Amino acid sequence: MAFTEEQLAFRDSVRRVVEKHVAPIAAEVDASDRFPEEIVRLFGEMGLMQLWVPEKYGGPGGNLTMMCIAREEVSRVSPAMGSIAGLNTMFIMPLLHFGTEEQRQRFLPVIARGGVVTAIAISEPQAGSDVGAMTTRAVKDGDSYVINGRKQWCSYGVVADYIVLMARTAGESGAEGISAFVLEPKKMKGISFGRHERKMGWRGAPNTPIFLDDVRVPVENLVGEDGKGFRASMRALDLNRPTIGAQSVGLAQGALDAAVAYAKERKQFKRAIAEFQGLQFMLADMVMQIEAARALVYECARAGDAGDWQRLNVLASMAKCFASDVAMKVTTDAVQVFGGYGYTMDYPVERMMRDAKLAQIFEGTNQIQRMVIARDLLR
Repeated sequence: MAFTEEQLAFRDSVRRVVEKHVAPIAAEVDASDRFPEEIVRLFGEMGLMQLWVPEKYGGPGGNLTMMCIAREEVSRVSPAMGSIAGLNTMFIMPLLHFGTEEQRQRFLPVIARGGVVTAIAISEPQAGSDVGAMTTRAVKDGDSYVINGRKQWCSYGVVADYIVLMARTAGESGAEGISAFVLEPKKMKGISFGRHERKMGWRGAPNTPIFLDDVRVPVENLVGEDGKGFRASMRALDLNRPTIGAQSVGLAQGALDAAVAYAKERKQFKRAIAEFQGLQFMLADMVMQIEAARALVYECARAGDAGDWQRLNVLASMAKCFASDVAMKVTTDAVQVFGGYGYTMDYPVERMMRDAKLAQIFEGTNQIQRMVIARDLLR
């Protein structure tokens, strides 16, 4: 990619940190499924967690391209820890685009200091791709809203200091009537969490249900207009999906690097398996797919940085969908290159293949992304 000198320096600095601090613990974090608090502290000190907080609020003032660079680099060894880079983006975006200046002054300088964990709660047991089916309800009561319901698949919610939560304030279904609220789970009563989901991959990124029982939220914690929170969530997702694409590219690149190194060392029939044309063609396909996905991800990032929202919407779906499909294909092929050893936990490609699957599912399934792309094409 044609990065600027500043972007290249940023990429190289992240790569050095990953090699020193992330790579050595990647397998252990996966095996234990623990939340790596030391990476939160480190990335907070570096400004990576709060990368998108504008400079006027004390943040680094990063953009979508820098977010993608950071997540790609970390995800070469661990997409779960890659999510900690720019973790606060999904919380920040609704405030930047739909919140009040008072809310930005209240929350963003705190996040800018680093080490603050945030989350966004949208999905429910019966409302995943169909966001309009959510039933968690917020009822206005004086100078507060009282929220009751349940959220599912809230990444990092159980360890979060702040959560942007979507709840219905009007109607029974559909996008209209959904509102966004800032919750402070460590201070507000009535918020509890279920068991940690036992996931196939992306381990180390805690994921738990949230139960809301008469949670009282001040009116000043309403983000944007009452009943207009769906737009806030969709804007946040449009800006986050390219970073999932970047994580997928990083994951695929890490798997390719491991496969190439192994193919040069592994000998069969008295020569390295890298000398066999069948395997060479497999590696060639892998690198072509990765480069195509990377180009699409950063083209999408450029559209986001330019504020081209109409183009960003469809490119975000393309980048997320194509790159995650590539990650699944490349990591599967990497396991094949390793042969029987690739199926063991002694080598990283087994973990990478498990991690890749989630990228095709979360942040909107790839079937939903294809619907978005087709709808735009046929408009």
